[in-house]
Amino acid sequence: MKQNSRDYDDYVYGCSESIELIGRVYYPSVETLRRGIVMLHGGAWTANDRTTPWAVCEGLAACGMTVFSLDFRCGPQFQHPSAVSDIAAGIRWFKSQAEKFDIDPNDIGLIGSSSGGHLALFTGLVPDEPSHRTTKVRLDDGAFIESEISAEVMYIIALWPVSDPAGRYQYALENDREDLVRAQNGYFGSITAMQDAGIQNILRQKTFTHLPSVMLVQPGEDQNVPEKHTIDLLTALQSQKAEVIYHYMPGLPHAFAYNSSKDTDRLINYIWLFIQDVLAIGITLVKD
Repeated sequence: MKQNSRDYDDYVYGCSESIELIGRVYYPSVETLRRGIVMLHGGAWTANDRTTPWAVCEGLAACGMTVFSLDFRCGPQFQHPSAVSDIAAGIRWFKSQAEKFDIDPNDIGLIGSSSGGHLALFTGLVPDEPSHRTTKVRLDDGAFIESEISAEVMYIIALWPVSDPAGRYQYALENDREDLVRAQNGYFGSITAMQDAGIQNILRQKTFTHLPSVMLVQPGEDQNVPEKHTIDLLTALQSQKAEVIYHYMPGLPHAFAYNSSKDTDRLINYIWLFIQDVLAIGITLVKD
């Protein structure tokens, strides 16, 4: 339910190490479908915030979704899995506010791009690990508690995800991408941590505890995430019998959807059709 005349409001959803964490709720601009989704920004685990993916957030709100875009702790000040603990707390807070926002807490999804795509996959596959419960969730009275609500989600949408941090680190070294090398060192701290956080490794070693439906998107001219990494992820998901769909979008660069465009509208259409299919909403839409 919209709280004022704006299209969004910011809320404190959690707290960790005395840092209050903020998320932005984008309200549906058409009749609500009682569906909620949590958005995770990209930025190589070290940059950007809840405002960055505004174009996709607004696009999904225009479809009738309630979108919760999160701030979370990033490197180099904080290291893995700090962001995952914050994201899990954000999911728990959003579920706890289901009545307020008129959403169904049982079919919430998770969407992220680039490093946010990695974090969406990581959180979605191992949502309730003890190390992912260190961030406290804010109650309506302002108190912060360790919530017992599960952070499980029904589906994950990973846009050009850095699913193999160790492999991408090697790619960055080979291509003189000092910005990416510095960022990954800042958040993960070691090659071992990057390997342990690899989504393909989690799938092949079967250390996941939850396996939602997954949508993957790969731009054709992505200079940050090699397509072979996303194809490898697709294969790993299929090997575990996951319900997964893959969209290849030729001619587009990494993070193209951070601005409004016809290509962003096309991406939102793909996302919306996937959500309808997973949730069996049975609505036909959208912009071509």
